Amino acid sequence: MHADAEELAELYTALDDVDDPYPMWAEGRRTQPVQHTVGARRDDMYVIHCWQDVDAVLRDGDTFSSRINDDTMGPYMGRTILAMDGDEHRAYRNLVARAFRASALERWEGEVIGPMVNDLLDEIAPKGNADLVHDLTARFPVQVIAAIIGVPLEDYDQFQVWADEINFGPRDPKRSKAASQAMTSYLEPIVEERRRSPRGDLLSDLVTAEVDGHTLDDDHLYGFLRLLIPAGAETTFRMFGNSLVALLTHPDVLAEVTADRSLLPNVIEETLRWETSVTMVNRETTQDVDVGGCPIPKGAGVLALVGSANRDDLHYDNPDEWDPHREPKPHMAFGTGIHQCLGMHLARLELRVGLDAVLSRLPGLRVDPGFPPPDIRGLPFRSPPALHVLFDAG
Repeated sequence: MHADAEELAELYTALDDVDDPYPMWAEGRRTQPVQHTVGARRDDMYVIHCWQDVDAVLRDGDTFSSRINDDTMGPYMGRTILAMDGDEHRAYRNLVARAFRASALERWEGEVIGPMVNDLLDEIAPKGNADLVHDLTARFPVQVIAAIIGVPLEDYDQFQVWADEINFGPRDPKRSKAASQAMTSYLEPIVEERRRSPRGDLLSDLVTAEVDGHTLDDDHLYGFLRLLIPAGAETTFRMFGNSLVALLTHPDVLAEVTADRSLLPNVIEETLRWETSVTMVNRETTQDVDVGGCPIPKGAGVLALVGSANRDDLHYDNPDEWDPHREPKPHMAFGTGIHQCLGMHLARLELRVGLDAVLSRLPGLRVDPGFPPPDIRGLPFRSPPALHVLFDAG
């Protein structure tokens, strides 16, 4: 029995209206660490709330399969490593992993990431006010990925539209599939050109990557690109916004970090824990299993709440508080186990460079009192819908 993609879509859509899920999840950790949900079409969905159990699920790829992601996003992104297990996953992950090593990404800081964020800030800095979601965070990461892949500058805005629409997935299948096909059609001649004449961009690395004599075939290459561009851009833009909300609502820390940029890594890691952009991960059981004392049958859907795990008070002191001075502990923002996010080094690099540039280019940064206070909303993805600020124009 496979998980029902329509059921998951309904669950996600219902949860989208929740502004603050953390009290609900805290109650779940206390009273139902593993919650068996019954829907209109199935009765085999299990929601995992606690750090220990979420960690165990994500580390055991043999028992908790990622194949369920083929049901939810496969129709829109195609064949991706998110939906692979075992030897197949290892082979294809190894093919693309080299391009995402921290050392391989360092060169992009000076060539792409720094210039990109400063170009956007050039438009903002003279004005003295901005909506940093609309003007910066929603634009920056997808432009970085497009530039690293080798997409021409004049097409960045179109990539932004396609990335946003592919991410609709089962919520708007027609729109998502059309955007996916349009992006593939656009990329096909660029891919063929890179195969003939590789350059120094990420796409050239991907089309020429070889492990044990194998390269990525078209299905897997385009699947990976359809995953990389929307998913990588969305998660990073949301984390950029979440980090800015944290700083703006803690002006004492904002002043401290402005004066001492060495604190930025602490700010980033604490925000990843406190308000991760992706709060839940899908898995499917390959055999009968026990999680936290709860029996789960083979073929059941499992929803591992990484957002809840990151606020587990058995793992963190005062977990609902945003405190970049807390003793560092691993968090679940990039998952764990064999499916830990390949793009985590790129995301951290973009966040560090982006936040540093904002603090340098927008002095006197503060919340604009003419608008509602900034807040973070949504499920399964969380971020501020807007971020209205004032600063000293320059």
